[in-house]
Amino acid sequence: MVDSEASHGTRPEGARDERAARRQVRDMFSNIAPRYDFLNHFLSASLDNVWRKRTAKRFAHILRRPGTRVLDLCCGTGDLTFALQRAAARLREGIAGEPSQFLGADFALPMLALAQTKGIHGGQRASFLGADALTLPFRDATFDLVTTAFGFRNLVNYEHGLREIARVLKPGGDLGILEFCEPRSGPLAALYKIYFTSVLPKIGGAISGSGDAYSYLPRSVRKFPQPQVLKEWMEAAGFQNAQFERWTCGIVALHRAARSSG
Repeated sequence: MVDSEASHGTRPEGARDERAARRQVRDMFSNIAPRYDFLNHFLSASLDNVWRKRTAKRFAHILRRPGTRVLDLCCGTGDLTFALQRAAARLREGIAGEPSQFLGADFALPMLALAQTKGIHGGQRASFLGADALTLPFRDATFDLVTTAFGFRNLVNYEHGLREIARVLKPGGDLGILEFCEPRSGPLAALYKIYFTSVLPKIGGAISGSGDAYSYLPRSVRKFPQPQVLKEWMEAAGFQNAQFERWTCGIVALHRAARSSG
């Protein structure tokens, strides 16, 4: 059973309800868009690129198929979208068949504008669409794979988000959620807490010009459920074979599951 209170999702300070929280999250990410990529790479020592590449490898069985339809939710500036697309190109090199389709969706339009520019300059043909992850403008059973990297925890209702993802996935289609999580114990847990609550907000706020956004980040990670809880929520939303793996001493986790074929 999903804890309805916990599954309400993110609540930035001052947000009274889901509508206000949604607006604050959208405005926050729109404002930091110009420095978003630089800060992601700088603050993670470029590990964010490693995590995205590893995520793409976990879905090689889908990406190598001809005609695969992939949706990357809360895509930001498109880094995971492009990582998936590059992985598919390598896997299908020299293989004939219908080309795959890659679509990134986000409700922060300045992020999408940057994603489109990166795609043009990089010669990658992913498409991008402004859309709220809780009200997706797609028919039921549209996609073979839905992914999201470091965006799911920003949804204002996690349970609703999972059910909407299940709706647009084909029966048997896969879901991948890459998210931060707090190390549970040991010396790294203390160092992680110091970095995330003291160092990261100051550096991120100074470079981006938005102290609120980089103070929100550690708060949102701290409030986000542990991987085992998210696994249970995925199962309650109609997913099967749910599993997760922690990476880099437990500071991130990739959750995977398949939509029930029933």
